Amino acid sequence: MIRPEPDQQPIALRPADPADAEAVAKIWRDGWRDGHLGHVPDELIAVRTPESFAVRAAERIADTTVAVVGGAVAGFVMVVGDEAEQLYVAAAHRGAGVATALLGHAEVVVREQGHERVWLAVATGNARARRFYERQGWVDEGAFDYPAEGPDGPISVPCHRYVKQVEEAAKKLP
Repeated sequence: MIRPEPDQQPIALRPADPADAEAVAKIWRDGWRDGHLGHVPDELIAVRTPESFAVRAAERIADTTVAVVGGAVAGFVMVVGDEAEQLYVAAAHRGAGVATALLGHAEVVVREQGHERVWLAVATGNARARRFYERQGWVDEGAFDYPAEGPDGPISVPCHRYVKQVEEAAKKLP
C-alpha cells in the first residue's frame, strides 16, 4: 500500500487478473485518446477501436499491474522486458500519485528482471506525459519511430524514447 498525501485515498498495487480486463480496457482507450489523438497517424486511430482495447487488455493481463483506489482500478502499467510499455491512469485519478506509483513499480520490476535501465516511448506531441516523465527523473534520448501494433503489421508512430537507470528504483525500496 502506498501512503498518499493527507487528502488522498491510499493506492494499492497488485497484479491484474482477468476480472480487471474491462476496467483496464476503458482506462487504456480513454487515456490513449487523450494522449494520442492528433499526434499519431490516422491509420492507427482507425484501428484503435473500443473492441481492440478490450481484446488487447484481456491478452495482456499477465504483463499488467493495476493501481486500486477506493476499491476500483484507477490505472495500470504493463512491463515487457526492459520497457514500461503502457502506463495509463483514469482521468478522475490523475494528479493523485497513481501514475507515480505505477511508474516506480515498473522501474522496480525492470530492475528485478536484471536490467540496468528502463525505457518507454511517448508520442512526440504528448506534452503532458513528456513533462511527467521528466519530473520523475527520466531522460529524453530523442525522437524515433515506434512500431505500434496494427492489424496488417506495425504502424510507425513518431515518438520520443525516455530512459532511466533503474538503480535509482532500487534505492526507493523499503
